[in-house]
Amino acid sequence: MNKSIIAVLGFCLIASVSFAQKFGYCNSNALLADLPEVKQADTNLKNYQTQLTNKGQNMVKAYQEAAASLQKKQDEGVISPNDIKRQTEKLQKDQEAIQSYEKEVYEKLASKRSELFTPILDAVNKAMADVAKEQGMMYVFDTGSSVLLYADESLDVTTLVKEKYNSSKASKE
Repeated sequence: MNKSIIAVLGFCLIASVSFAQKFGYCNSNALLADLPEVKQADTNLKNYQTQLTNKGQNMVKAYQEAAASLQKKQDEGVISPNDIKRQTEKLQKDQEAIQSYEKEVYEKLASKRSELFTPILDAVNKAMADVAKEQGMMYVFDTGSSVLLYADESLDVTTLVKEKYNSSKASKE
């Protein structure tokens, strides 16, 4: 009986060693924050947002001025009811245009964000996959997503991924 228990334990030990998996982790937030391409993309996105916002602010300013002018004419009694109706309808159309533009701004920003960041994220993901394969890792967790509860620092591949990313970037230049 003891021999069979020892044999089963030995088999389990051999099986567990042969199925051992190597893990690693990477802090994607720290990695991305260090990349000059991300900083440039952030700057470009902010500049684009400023351009779009300025146009929206000009639309709002023109609307407010037209509304104030209409109100002043009404208060002074120097505008006919037909003109009031016509200008009020125009103000409603202007307000709808502002709301439509606001939605358009969100869509344009999302599109621009994707255009700027997708190539960077694709390159980082490729570098991460390459490092994982080179290091024989089955899984690499992201500590930037706050999902990993504990990891030994020796498993941190953030520096390796950054080096791989930079070397692949340099080879393309």
